[in-house]
Amino acid sequence: MSLYKRYLLLLSFIGFSSAAIGQAASSPFSTYGMGMPYGNALIQNQGMGGIGVSQPQFWSVNNQNPALLVFNYNTTFQAGMLVEGRTIKSDTASQKGVYGNLNYLVIAFPVKPGKWTTSAGLMPFTNVNYKLAYTDQVIDNTSKLPVDTVGVIEQGSGGLNQFYWSNGVRIHDNFSIGLKATYVFGSVNRDYSNLLDANYSDPDAPVPFIVGIADQTYVKDFMFSGGLSYSQDSLGKKHDYRLSAGLVYSFATDLRANKTTVVERRVTSGSPVTSDTLTTSHGNVSVPSGLTVGLSLSRGSKWTAGVEFTTQDWSKFKTMNNDDEGLANAWRIAAGGEYTPDAFSNNYLKRISYRVGFSYEKSPILVNNHALNDIGINFGFSCPAGSSSLDWGFRLGKRGDKAETILEESYYKIYFGISFNDRWFIKRKFD
Repeated sequence: MSLYKRYLLLLSFIGFSSAAIGQAASSPFSTYGMGMPYGNALIQNQGMGGIGVSQPQFWSVNNQNPALLVFNYNTTFQAGMLVEGRTIKSDTASQKGVYGNLNYLVIAFPVKPGKWTTSAGLMPFTNVNYKLAYTDQVIDNTSKLPVDTVGVIEQGSGGLNQFYWSNGVRIHDNFSIGLKATYVFGSVNRDYSNLLDANYSDPDAPVPFIVGIADQTYVKDFMFSGGLSYSQDSLGKKHDYRLSAGLVYSFATDLRANKTTVVERRVTSGSPVTSDTLTTSHGNVSVPSGLTVGLSLSRGSKWTAGVEFTTQDWSKFKTMNNDDEGLANAWRIAAGGEYTPDAFSNNYLKRISYRVGFSYEKSPILVNNHALNDIGINFGFSCPAGSSSLDWGFRLGKRGDKAETILEESYYKIYFGISFNDRWFIKRKFD
């Protein structure tokens, strides 16, 4: 496939996915912190349970450990999209929805093949999308008795995005290091409104106006993480095994943020009639440090298997909103693998790479004083097209438990992406 056709296909893919579906997944659990995180794993890693800090990859970009970029000898373009279906249940009600959006755009190319590779990409960082409706009572300050009923709606939208630049450098035959600089930007919008069922003068007359408070927190700043990789190949009797270990440390960061709070009087359709800015303030969003370690074993291009562990103390997380605190320490364990029957076979099905994985996560969110746990299985495959591929990934999971966290969320995720590999900066020689 010519380079022109590859660019055209990539642009067509981006345009189709952006136009077809552009809505982030709705979840009541995105009310916490700065929203639900997307993670950094690309489709190849998603198929293996999201692991990747120790897996060298030659035909795709490893976006989880910058130290492993040195294994990319080709220039690689990758684009991916994500479709999510969620079913949220309580004891009395349930809600279903299907959502989707463009998941990432990534490029990596070797500055000095095998010694130094650089990568840049754009992808979402967190997602906020929820709407909660309930009734509450108005308490009289003197008698301390309920005097009226109010309908309350809490909703949120937005989220953060990330643009990153990472570099991996080999410092020894077995060791490489990496550094990733991420520019985080975007806004989180939260809205609180209420409507009295009736007024005091005429209990049968509805109140014609809604009182609402809208908060917007805009974040823009840099985050940094570093990676380390160890890899020893030529192991075993036939010298065809590779043992790899990886580590990624995310540095604690205070992200600069601006917050604006506006009070509005609205008609029942939601349109504001009057608006007044209450406060405009500047501050920080404190993101705690995190650590991920992993170990993997592979046999040539035949198969690879690995396991990894992640921990991050979100009890140190703070924003400019007082009610955003109270998160807990989080950890995640995952295992997965990839199998390619014969990468050089004339049989196309044998050249397909098949993946499977599993993960269990204790999220930082505490609901009803119980930890919100997330468990899921992953699988996927890549269909080769020369040195490029069409990539698929799937996840089935469950978050929360009605008996403990009031709500539980069953979900599926479908990942689809395209990977292009080419050689750049090669001086051609002709006889």
